[in-house]
Formats: sequence, C-alpha cells, structure tokens
Amino acid sequence: MNAVRSLGPLALFALAYAAVAMVITNSYYQLMLTLVLVWAVFGLSWNVLSGYTGLISFGHAAFFGIGAYTTVLGQVYFNLSPWITIPIAVALGALAGLIVGFPTFRLRGHYFALAMLAYPLALLYVFEWLGYQELTLPMRRDAPFTYMQFEDPRINTLIALVMLVATVIATRFIERSRFGMALLAIKQNEAAAEAAGIDTLRWKLRAITVSAAIAAMAGGFYTVVLLVVTPPSVFGMLVSAQALTVAMFGGVGTVWGPVLGSVILIPISEILHAELGARIPGIQGVVFGLAIIAVILLAPEGIYWRVRDLLRKRSLAKSGAGMPSPLRGGPSLSEAEIRGGDGASGTAGVPSGPTPSPSPQGGGELRRGDDVILSVQGVSKSFGGLKAVQNVSFDVLRGEILGIIGPNGAGKTTLFNLLNGFLRPDAGRVLLDGTEMVGRKPHELCRAGVGRTFQVMRPFLRMSVADNVVVGAYVHAETDEEARRRADEAIATVGLTDVADRLGGELTTKQLRLMELARALAGRPRLLLLDETLAGLGHSEVGDVLAVIRKLARSGITIVIIEHTMGAMVQLVDRFVVLDHGMVLVEGVPKTVTKDRRVIEAYLGKKWSAHVDA
Repeated sequence: MNAVRSLGPLALFALAYAAVAMVITNSYYQLMLTLVLVWAVFGLSWNVLSGYTGLISFGHAAFFGIGAYTTVLGQVYFNLSPWITIPIAVALGALAGLIVGFPTFRLRGHYFALAMLAYPLALLYVFEWLGYQELTLPMRRDAPFTYMQFEDPRINTLIALVMLVATVIATRFIERSRFGMALLAIKQNEAAAEAAGIDTLRWKLRAITVSAAIAAMAGGFYTVVLLVVTPPSVFGMLVSAQALTVAMFGGVGTVWGPVLGSVILIPISEILHAELGARIPGIQGVVFGLAIIAVILLAPEGIYWRVRDLLRKRSLAKSGAGMPSPLRGGPSLSEAEIRGGDGASGTAGVPSGPTPSPSPQGGGELRRGDDVILSVQGVSKSFGGLKAVQNVSFDVLRGEILGIIGPNGAGKTTLFNLLNGFLRPDAGRVLLDGTEMVGRKPHELCRAGVGRTFQVMRPFLRMSVADNVVVGAYVHAETDEEARRRADEAIATVGLTDVADRLGGELTTKQLRLMELARALAGRPRLLLLDETLAGLGHSEVGDVLAVIRKLARSGITIVIIEHTMGAMVQLVDRFVVLDHGMVLVEGVPKTVTKDRRVIEAYLGKKWSAHVDA
C-alpha cells in the first residue's frame, strides 16, 4: 500500500506533463519538452551512481554516447529499428559500465572523478578518428512507427515520458531496497558500511552497471529525437556536465532531484541558447555553471534537500523535539575526566587510591581453561619508519570482556584496524576460531562474526536510526523483513526505540554511540570490537552505555574494548592488555595491571611512578 501511495506524485506529474504536451503545438517547444525528459532520465542515471554512492562521475557522457552511436550505426549499416538498437545500446552501456568500474573503483575522491572524465574524451577522439564526425539517421517516413520518425513530435514526448516514468519507478525501487540502502551507506561512510558487512565493491559495480544502462538508453533516444549525432554532442564535456548539474541542482540521492533540476534548467538553457547563442557562444555552459555556483552557496545538496530540511525543522520545532547537534550530545568533560582520572591523578586515569573491585564479569581470575575465540600471534605493522604495532600477541577468551589500554600513540586503533581488516599486517597471524583472518576484507570479517564501532563516530547522518541499524542487519538477513526485525531487536536492546525514526544527524553523542552499538549488534556478532565507545560522554551517560555493554556481554558476546577512561574500564573488563609504543607491555586482570609499575610509568612517567612508590 505504501509503495502504491508513493507513486501518486509520479502519476500526477506524468498526467500534467502529458496534458501540457498535448496542448503545445509549436515544434520548438515540443522538442524542448522532450529534451527535458531525456535529460531528466540522464540525470537519474547519474544519480544512481553518484547521487547514491557519493562517487562523483565526470564521465557519464561515455555511456550516453555509446547509446547514441549504437542506435545510429545500427540503422545506418544494418537498417535496424530503434526499438531494437536502443535495447542493444542498454546492454552495451551496462557492459561498458562494468568494464569501467573494475579499474576505476580502486580510486577515491577527485582521482575517481578525473579518471571517469578520461573515458568520454577518449571515445570522442576514437569516433572522430574512425570518421564518424557527423552521422544522420536515414529518413524512413514510409515506416514511422518502426523507425520512430513520427510526423507528430508529441509522440516522441510521450515515449520520453514513459521512459522517465519507468526510470523513476526503477530508481524508487532501488532507493527502497537493500541495493539502495547499501549505496546510501557507502555514500555517507564507506568504512562504516564495510564494517557493517557491505561488500562495497560489489554494490558499486552494480550501481555503475545500472547507471550506465540507463544513460545509454537516454543517449539512444536522444539520437532518434535529433536525427543527427556528432562526437562532441554526445561525448563532450557539456554532456556529462548537464547530467551532473540537473541532479545536483535538484537534489542528489533522491528520485525527484534530477527531474526537478531538468524541468528548471533545461528550458532556461535552451531558450537562452536560441536567443543569445549566436552572440554569446556557450551560453548553455554559463547557465549550468551559474546553477552549480548557486547550489554550492545556497543549497549544497540541492533544492529538494534544502526544502525537506526546512520542513523537517519546522515539524520538529512544532512537536518540541528539537534538533540537537551530534557534537553537542552532553556535557563536555575535562581531559582528566575523559581519561577516567581525577584532578590528582594526572591525565592517565590510573587510580591513585584503592583499587576498584574486580569486574562483575568475573575479572578476579584469568580463565585459562576457556575456549579461545580470537588469537593474535606476532602481529606487526609499520608505516614507513614508524613501527605502529610490534610483535603483538594475545588471546581473547570466549565470553570475556578484554580491555586494550595504553597511552596515546600506543597503537590501539591501528591494532583494531588490523583485526578488522582495514589494514593488513606486515607479519603475524589473526585467527578467529582457528581460521586465518589476515587478508580478509572488513565485510568478510563482519560476515564471519566480527562487529566493530569506531573511535570517531561514523553514523549515516541522512538515514534514520532504524535504517542505520538495518544496514548492519543485512549481512545475515535473508529478507528485508528479517533485517527489519533484527534491527528492531538491536535498537530495543540499546534503548533507542523512542528515537528510531529520527535521522542520524539529529542525535546526541550518547545516542550516536548507542546507535553504532546497535548497528554492530544487528549483524549478530560473536566478537565485538569497541573503539573508545565512551569518548565524549558525560558522567551519567557513561553509566548508561556501560550498562548496555554489560548486557551484551551477559548475552554471550565476546567484547574487546579500547578506552581511556580507566575508572570505568576497571569496573567493566575481565582482563587487560596494555600497549606501549606498539608492543604488549603487560597482560593480566585489572587488580594486578593497575598496580603494575610499568603501566603507571607508561601513563604518567617515571617521576609519578617514584611519587607513587614514596
């Protein structure tokens, strides 16, 4: 029912557009109406890749041009109907997208954008070298339907409208499916998506394949409408710029953004080109350039998101919910407090008074007889001359909470990245239940049962709490319904049910920390790696998060946690591994470790150690 209801605006738009098309008889304006739809389809194709993954493509003209030349060459040399050549163009465009994606997705940021730019430029010169500087479709008025050469241009507009409706429905399906959720997660934080079990390369390849297929369809029909094709008109810089601009202007990562951008910008650019093109060559490029500048200054994510955010703020203001910044989640702590100490204990947080009681998980004794779930054996990692991790070895016992502590720069987060697959060790082994994990990617480790949170929080800010956690549930869920159910359970476990519909960008720091826990928990991990989960929390909030962690431990999940708040850690963990300068300094139960002279020196220095001895 919701899916049908969501198509209501599309149906109204299509009916209104068709009515306008039927009324207008001027051939120039009729052509403009058709081109608006063609560029909207092309913008949607760009949006499937760049809008949903965040990888900016300057090279979509390559797929558009492949579609255009497939259509014209098929008719010129083989007398094939566009009804045949356009589907062939779609297939060739999809294949081209797959071929382009494999090498290009190795790049990031502006390197990816520049690499994509090379493909249409190369094809432009190739087709000019082949002698296809200008090709015209043969006139076949004897079979207008077969060759799409209708006397009434309104038929072309209706065909383009059908193409747009089909593309919007397909895009909406992608957006609301596992496919779209994976792409949005990749866009908002690729590392978090990988850690949540998403095979980012596979989903990006799917995205570029679908995107290229739609672009090729638009290019094929564009040739049928104009009856002529030249390399600059389909492979040129302006072609890729138009796809990018209509999507960015209207709103990236949403179905209606490219449509809105095309409806506004294409008529303006076409009219100015017709009126001023002879006196101001390149006026269309000026229009698109000004549109991008306006968007950057006034609505960086496009008109759609600007309006949506304003409406949401008003709605929240009326309801009294407010929109707290994720960076202002609670009272800030002093440096000493964040590290767990008081004013007398310096910055380390090593207790200077009586040692707190052992962990409620049974931390007084080291349970050597228990099964080992994770075995780290001689792991090392260097960055140039810096030895970040040096020959680190320890075992994690099934069902325990292991704390990894050490001063800043000790190599704790680097070690987590080695255990989680974000880095590959230079030497050593990492065994999960006896199986070698070195060389496996984060999403593979997640599937094997390793969950992860991050020191710097990595929420998907444009997604609701529920959707954030659903992304983590997909790794082991066979259906969307199962993923939703697991996500609801995880959200309830951490106590965020009341804010499940709030966007990630509207949460407090405590809620973001709990949401990351829920996202990791939804993947049903056997081993949970928590990287400074208490950072940035107030005193009361620390207690709330610790209660959740203890609940997870009681449920049977093994936990390895990095944390600077020593007072909290002593009450939480069964055992400590202390790192210093990338090496294991001490390993043992809290009562022993917190009194160890080497640990005190590593945290506070030799002068403080002498003071403690005195």
